[in-house]
Amino acid sequence: MNDSTPRLGAPSNIVIQAIRGVLRPLVRFMLSQGLTYTILTDVLKAVYVEVALKEFKLERKRQTDSRISLLTGVHRKDVKRLSEMIEADAPPPENVTLGAQLVAKWIGQAPYIDKQGHPIPLPRGVKDGGEKSFEALVASVSKDIRSRAVLDEWLRLGIVHMNERDYVCLDTEAFIPKQGFEEKAYYFQHNLHDHIAASVHNMLEAGPPFVERSVHYDTLTKSSVAELVSLGEALGMQALQTVNRRALALEKQDANHPDANQRINFGIYFYYNNQNPAQAEPIDNED
Repeated sequence: MNDSTPRLGAPSNIVIQAIRGVLRPLVRFMLSQGLTYTILTDVLKAVYVEVALKEFKLERKRQTDSRISLLTGVHRKDVKRLSEMIEADAPPPENVTLGAQLVAKWIGQAPYIDKQGHPIPLPRGVKDGGEKSFEALVASVSKDIRSRAVLDEWLRLGIVHMNERDYVCLDTEAFIPKQGFEEKAYYFQHNLHDHIAASVHNMLEAGPPFVERSVHYDTLTKSSVAELVSLGEALGMQALQTVNRRALALEKQDANHPDANQRINFGIYFYYNNQNPAQAEPIDNED
């Protein structure tokens, strides 16, 4: 079976329990944002119809409202209405696209890294640092946006800070703003979508499996978890930087190639709690 072969009938309890587990943190987030069950049902109806229309087509047969209704459980009248309202995925906000490109270069490409591959502090302007300046970095990605505007926004978001020499220093070696809800919301949907899509692909055995691995332990002390958090962050960032450097080189190599239409997303995550979510406390692993 693959993801284009729907199973009609009652789903197994194993599948239901798995979905419940996946939904719990999402429902927690939705409740925190005032997104109630009533609102969610309308969103779910639209998504059910959209996925059924796009991904459960029959060869040489036209999709009908009746078939979509049968697959999804959405009333046929709603299917007709919702199928006419399906919108294309919104592009990422411009500041997210620019920011991702800038950080990718800063952590993965000369002259913005040292011999160990770490991002170096950058003088503000070309007059002070030439091509090794924040102004030159921004200009290498976009000629339309002033580096001062980017710097002011990044200082606000906590992505960079100024050192004692008034150089611009990257605070987070991946584009994860400490503030800025729009940016966080984009990466929330982008990264969770791709992680879940990879897991669903592997569950449905729809082709060669995607890499999806983790290690998990259940009986550790807070100090042990703090040590593992630091280790995971260090090794994870090393892996991200290595893949990023190679992706930058390959993207340049593949420029203008007719088959250059593939995208990738490689990520890491680390999560912990104390087996009793009601009593969970954050672990401070900072010096």
